[in-house]
Amino acid sequence: MSNYGKYGLVALNAVNKLNSMKEIAPSNAWDEAAAFVFPTQLSSRKKGCPRSSFLGLCEEGKVKGVKSGNYTSSKANKAYANDAAELLKNSPKLTTKELWGKVISNAEPKAHNSQMNVVAALFHEGHLIA
Repeated sequence: MSNYGKYGLVALNAVNKLNSMKEIAPSNAWDEAAAFVFPTQLSSRKKGCPRSSFLGLCEEGKVKGVKSGNYTSSKANKAYANDAAELLKNSPKLTTKELWGKVISNAEPKAHNSQMNVVAALFHEGHLIA
């Protein structure tokens, strides 16, 4: 599991919370999972890119057990995550670096900010809807 990085771990913990506590909102599940993974690193808990990627997947109904809804105002990170999820369906062996290169291929070069760790963790652990 460590090959998903800490934000992949946050995503997996958030999904587990969502599936065990039906009344919790995806944003609250992420926040609680981030607090567990990053107990003393407030800036890591608040990092927006991986959080918005997770919420973007939830918003589109792509996370098993999570109803689609209105969870994030992020357009870019939501798009990156949903594009990466589609790419993984056809090419499951893509690394996070390769995924990032493909989802931003037509955009200005940007630094990867853990968005792909979130998508890869959810995909490889079977939490994304095919």
